[in-house]
Amino acid sequence: MKTPIIGITMDSEDGGEGAYSKFDWYALRENYCGAVAKSGGLPLPLPHEPELAEQYLDLIDGLLITGGAFDVDPSMYGESDVHDTVVTKDKRTKFEWAMTQGAIDRDMPLLGICGGQQLLHVVLGGKLIQHIPDSYADFLAHEQPNPRDEAGHSVKIKAGTRLHDIVGVNEMSVNSAHHQAIADKPEGIMINAIAPDTVFEGMEVPFLRFCIGVQWHPEFHICEGDKKIFDAFIEAARS
Repeated sequence: MKTPIIGITMDSEDGGEGAYSKFDWYALRENYCGAVAKSGGLPLPLPHEPELAEQYLDLIDGLLITGGAFDVDPSMYGESDVHDTVVTKDKRTKFEWAMTQGAIDRDMPLLGICGGQQLLHVVLGGKLIQHIPDSYADFLAHEQPNPRDEAGHSVKIKAGTRLHDIVGVNEMSVNSAHHQAIADKPEGIMINAIAPDTVFEGMEVPFLRFCIGVQWHPEFHICEGDKKIFDAFIEAARS
């Protein structure tokens, strides 16, 4: 049985005294790779080289866009005002945009996690809420105070969606580490998960083979549904 190669985007950090290196370096949590491997995929971390995106896409069978402590530049979804909390990583975003658009064009299985879901949404023509506390009067702690390997809140999974078919439940307990969220529902995008405070927590594109984004971090395997998301992603990349 084929072992699909899954490209995984990495984070990047500036070098300096006391850092991992005095020079700029890449970073990737082990559990992103571990979750791919446990579901039968071959994880392949991807450096941020936008001009090599097509060559990377020729190598891989599926694309995992990871999260990170940064935001998509608001100008990329038509906003001129930038919230004080917004932090961008322009080279990473340029690379991930090229990879995401290329995967969509090829109908390659794609999973966006947290910031990866937000980037996917913007690539597909959507907008983001730049800071949840400014847009919701009664909001949950989406940047949960407890450890990320524990649940922070629940989400309702919308019936009739691909995500619901995958996880097989109407509600999941998830972890939460974000201050931004999906702001709208462009044509072709279906919202598949919603938090109790009505923040959109997941999206998918029904007409693509496998194109799902979730706002939480299923690579931590908080519940069985998280593992099922990776299993379905890897199975789609196998064909």
